[in-house]
Amino acid sequence: MSAPPAQQQRTLDDADSEVLTADEVTFDVSTDILIVGGGGTGLIAALAACENKDLTVTLLEKSDRLGGNTSLSTGMIPAAGTRLQKEAGIEETPGNMAQDILEKNDYQADEGMVRHLCAHSVELIHWLIDDWDISLHLVDDFKYPKHSEYRMHAPPGRNGENMVEELRERLESQPNTEILLNTPVTKLVAEDGSPAGVIAGAVRQEAIAAERVVLATDGFAGNREMVKTHCEDDIEKALYYGSDGNTGDGIRWGTQFGGELACMDAYQGHATVVDGTGALSTYAVVMNGGILVNENGERFGNESKGYSQFAVDVIRQPGSIAYEIFDKRIFDRLKGEFDDFDRAVELGSYTKAETVKELASELGCDPVKTESTVQSYNLAVEAGEPDEVCREDGRNVLSRPFYGAKVTGSLFHTQGGLVVDENGRVLRTDGTAVSGLYAGGGCAVGISGHGANGYLSGNGLTTATGLGRLAGTHARESLSEK
Repeated sequence: MSAPPAQQQRTLDDADSEVLTADEVTFDVSTDILIVGGGGTGLIAALAACENKDLTVTLLEKSDRLGGNTSLSTGMIPAAGTRLQKEAGIEETPGNMAQDILEKNDYQADEGMVRHLCAHSVELIHWLIDDWDISLHLVDDFKYPKHSEYRMHAPPGRNGENMVEELRERLESQPNTEILLNTPVTKLVAEDGSPAGVIAGAVRQEAIAAERVVLATDGFAGNREMVKTHCEDDIEKALYYGSDGNTGDGIRWGTQFGGELACMDAYQGHATVVDGTGALSTYAVVMNGGILVNENGERFGNESKGYSQFAVDVIRQPGSIAYEIFDKRIFDRLKGEFDDFDRAVELGSYTKAETVKELASELGCDPVKTESTVQSYNLAVEAGEPDEVCREDGRNVLSRPFYGAKVTGSLFHTQGGLVVDENGRVLRTDGTAVSGLYAGGGCAVGISGHGANGYLSGNGLTTATGLGRLAGTHARESLSEK
């Protein structure tokens, strides 16, 4: 993905020019609940909001397609205590899921919000499947780093695009819901400290009045100026692999209503984007036993600490390049299971060779040292001992024939943003809620603490889908009571 043009690289200092007062505006049309952004948060919020057929719901997306970062993800939603788990013989509680998240971020995230979203995750999954017929299945053939149990609920192909398509179809069938593409929101309208509507449109702009506004514009990873200001230096140099629409709009607007910000340095990276083809090499390659080496054929860290945390380790290697080494067992196991992996195969991302030396020579890393590194790794696995980088998770002996890819680290999305309450309402710095204003997903502060180290796989969709439903439900119910 390419970063948006320079005119979209606004910072928090520019936010005051993006909000108008109601006395400056004559509204052209109105809606009850207006959702800004058509990614995972916006789509889920719209589904929840439209359940009251007496209310009108309008979703505005600035690009020509729905999905945002959700369509670029695996679409896997973590949840603990679902009936799909129980049917597979898995007994775990939302507390177990919360513990994994909190331990990964060293308790830097808001513990109350973490536990709230984990508790909500069960109802969320059942609601998507039972009420909206969204296709989800339990992934029980591998675990992402630091997941203590199988809890990922995935769409077909383990591909977020497939989930987005189903969500779109469900929304388009609702008579009280309107979806408008190529309709960027350029300004919010404020009245008495609360949102009153928006100004939107690419060519012809309209003023749209709304009773409730949900900010679902994701984070700011596509805004290099904001990344440079808030995140660590090395990630600013990384390949950007997120949606072009992630320019921090909703975060800036929220601050103009007094919204508090938190963990603005947090982000999700990815360690294995294939250099040359730009395909994502799913981290399931690593968690099924693959390893990464640098151009000297040396491992440079524990890959099982997670694809986000490991992304910076890759970026810090010579040329920001690493070499992913795995084998036919892993190749055969993943083919046909992950759309991302199949796409990478189709694009010619992987090199195959009978020996590690041959593979390393073709990839461009040191053949002798790479062979020695693989041998050392295999010996540690066979002995059941920690290897040279102290890795113990997701290991398997690698054997011929071998596969590999030249990969680089990337920036997917940010995890800092507006502080919200248990219903997704934006909170001011004094702790009071901004009436009628909601945020979720990358627009709201996430559950990963600070930096990249606290990101646990699934955290992004936990806040996107969880806060999306909570916000849409509260917006609907608060209007139903009027």
